[in-house]
Amino acid sequence: MKDNDLRYIRMTIDIARKARENGNHPFGALLVDAQGDVVAEAENTVVTGHDCTGHAETNLMRQASKIYEPDFLAQCTLYTSTEPCPMCAGAIFWGNVRRVVYGLSQAGLYGMLGGASEEELLLPCRDLFQKGRKNIEVTGPLLEEEAKEVHQGFWT
Repeated sequence: MKDNDLRYIRMTIDIARKARENGNHPFGALLVDAQGDVVAEAENTVVTGHDCTGHAETNLMRQASKIYEPDFLAQCTLYTSTEPCPMCAGAIFWGNVRRVVYGLSQAGLYGMLGGASEEELLLPCRDLFQKGRKNIEVTGPLLEEEAKEVHQGFWT
């Protein structure tokens, strides 16, 4: 864990709260460069965007890859309120981000939802990243109880 990781995770939880207030699923992400500057942020837009791929991390990677070169992205950290799903982990991999930090784990989220459902695709991002040849550092879960709060009552 690095010095500012907890601060940035709290920022993603705030972004997730904003996504929920905007009528979307409560997920948020941000991209921080090597100097510690936030260079992009995104929230989930699945509902309002009528797009099943509108996850926060995928939205962030679409935005960032249009602006920044892969070499720059390799020096960045992607922070996210909840562990990236396999789709989002793929976007992170292809975008060349080499460090991911998350709040709530996939297992923690699915546990809140009452266990197995057909909507689960439980594949931890670490496992997916290990299938590639890029070294992608993963830190998390961090502040898992705080990260759960934004989901309370949403999925019922």
